[in-house]
Amino acid sequence: MTKPTKRAWTTINLDALRKNLGLVRALCPESRIIPVVKSNAYGHGMEQAARALKGTETRIATFAVATLEEALELKGLNLDVPILLLNGFVSAEELALCMENEIEPVIHSTYQAELLEKQWDLELPTDNRRLWLKHNSGMNRLGMTTETCLKAYAKLQKYSGTEFVLMSHLACAGDIENPDSQEITARQMDQFNQTYKSLIEVEQIDLPRSIAASAGILTLPDTHLDYVRPGVMLYGSSPLGGSTGEEIGLQPVMTLSSRLIAINQVSAGEFIGYNASYVCDRDTLVGVVSIGYGDGYPRSAANGTPVLVKTQSGKKRTRLIGRVSMDTITIDLTEIPDACINNEVILWGDDLCADEVAQATGTIAYELFCKVTQRVTFEYV
Repeated sequence: MTKPTKRAWTTINLDALRKNLGLVRALCPESRIIPVVKSNAYGHGMEQAARALKGTETRIATFAVATLEEALELKGLNLDVPILLLNGFVSAEELALCMENEIEPVIHSTYQAELLEKQWDLELPTDNRRLWLKHNSGMNRLGMTTETCLKAYAKLQKYSGTEFVLMSHLACAGDIENPDSQEITARQMDQFNQTYKSLIEVEQIDLPRSIAASAGILTLPDTHLDYVRPGVMLYGSSPLGGSTGEEIGLQPVMTLSSRLIAINQVSAGEFIGYNASYVCDRDTLVGVVSIGYGDGYPRSAANGTPVLVKTQSGKKRTRLIGRVSMDTITIDLTEIPDACINNEVILWGDDLCADEVAQATGTIAYELFCKVTQRVTFEYV
């Protein structure tokens, strides 16, 4: 049976992923690395990304995911790398699954410590285990106060074979130009360090620590500590406001592409697309591209959002015009007269940074990556 021509596809460059990991290692030579592969590796494919990262010379300390379902899927790949469950468990049943599968949970609430205590009083796992105590250093999402961190540690340290790591998360590390954000980061680090010192003083224990994600890795060497948790930077996007991945030395991993399926001449004064949201101010050569919000291209993309068209004479930059539909977008080809039906159109990726597209659409590259749908063909190179 003849297969249809690809209408929309994404190319995942695993070598670029590995090179971005190499940058993490260069920036954090003394820290152990925990690649974050949650949400299907930020939309890139968890299995393929994890296998590619595991296959580098850079030793992976742990993989991090958000949900127990993700952790179990990753466990099933048999990569022989520990798995960190960032959101932890919420029930005795989930705790049991963590213990059975040697998944390392984050302990961010006293109820989790109490569940562990109750479970381990009944049956202590025979293998050594590691718990990640999460301190709320000011983000006020997940995490415990200094006092509750001390209480949780006191409850759980009595069980032999248990290792602990103290962790937290920075809210504003990527907002490097804003003095208020810098002050917030400084306060969070102070809170985190105070909790660490309290554990040393009260419990006589020097725990490994982790607080830096991508933004901290790139801009705050004092936050690198024992473990770093690179996320979006692995996939080529910048976590820093106002900059692109390319500008900070990252390589794009995902390139989203489609094809021109129609080219129309539209007269000045005529409109394009739903709600007549774009009216041509000149005679306009309009290209119709076979991708839309049904494929994950953002409906919020405004007139002027950049795209690239690959013609015989090279890649040509142009812009979106008209409302994004479920299955198509329309672009201005007036300055690209050699554009032809079936030309590839790049929505983001090679030579068009996802960060730039995200800025034009009022979102972040993280969301662009994660929203690519199953209608899009994934190719790994």
